[in-house]
Amino acid sequence: MTTIEPSEETAGLRLAAADAGLLADSLRSAGLKVTAPRLAVLRALTDMPHSNADALFTAVHTDLPGTSLQAVYGVLASLGTAGLVRKIEPAGSPALFERRVGDNHHHIVCTRCTVVHDVDCAIGHAPCLTPADTLGFDVRAAEVIYWGLCAQCQLDTAHP
Repeated sequence: MTTIEPSEETAGLRLAAADAGLLADSLRSAGLKVTAPRLAVLRALTDMPHSNADALFTAVHTDLPGTSLQAVYGVLASLGTAGLVRKIEPAGSPALFERRVGDNHHHIVCTRCTVVHDVDCAIGHAPCLTPADTLGFDVRAAEVIYWGLCAQCQLDTAHP
């Protein structure tokens, strides 16, 4: 009996199909119709967290050349409303999108190269920060953005 080892390409295709299935399930669970643009945007955000709409459009347009930038914005809006995508807006930057939702994490941004990373909640429970006066608000989340130089930019500036 001969055993045939699956090629890396075959294994990659099966993994991609499984990932597409999980993405489709998340859309259905959120009450959204499964469409090629929604799957493509979710896949792009999986590969490129903290991306702006233009970068996502470029990634999606490669696989779906008929997709418009407006369609990507529409998909992002529907995914955001459904709770599948989070929009963050660091000062001086276009809106960025990510798939990590529901855990009140924060972000750290490099002031030189603008790379963005997730930072877990400093205290461990939402909302992390309690204002001195809530002014009658029921505070449910706090958005914190740390600013500084990433390790690579520190190296680059230390050794010009």
